[in-house]
Amino acid sequence: MTKYVIISQLTDDGARTLKNNPERIKEVNEELKEIGVDVLEQYFVLGDFDFLNIVDAEDENAVSKAVVELASRGSIKTKTYTAIPINKFSGLFE
Repeated sequence: MTKYVIISQLTDDGARTLKNNPERIKEVNEELKEIGVDVLEQYFVLGDFDFLNIVDAEDENAVSKAVVELASRGSIKTKTYTAIPINKFSGLFE
């Protein structure tokens, strides 16, 4: 399994949905799990983006499918990054 960082920004529609149904976040997390993406940590952040998520997925295909599914709904825009554990990264130089 590989970890990914997904930062996201709500659209106007997404903000309305979240205001009217705050539990929607947990529902989406369950939907992601069905696609093969497990949300490990999730934060609301202040700044250019609204959420920072640390997720675990089998591969790039699973996380790609998940972010396209989310984006297709029109409620959120995402950016996704592969997260490399420090011990694996530092091992590259040994």
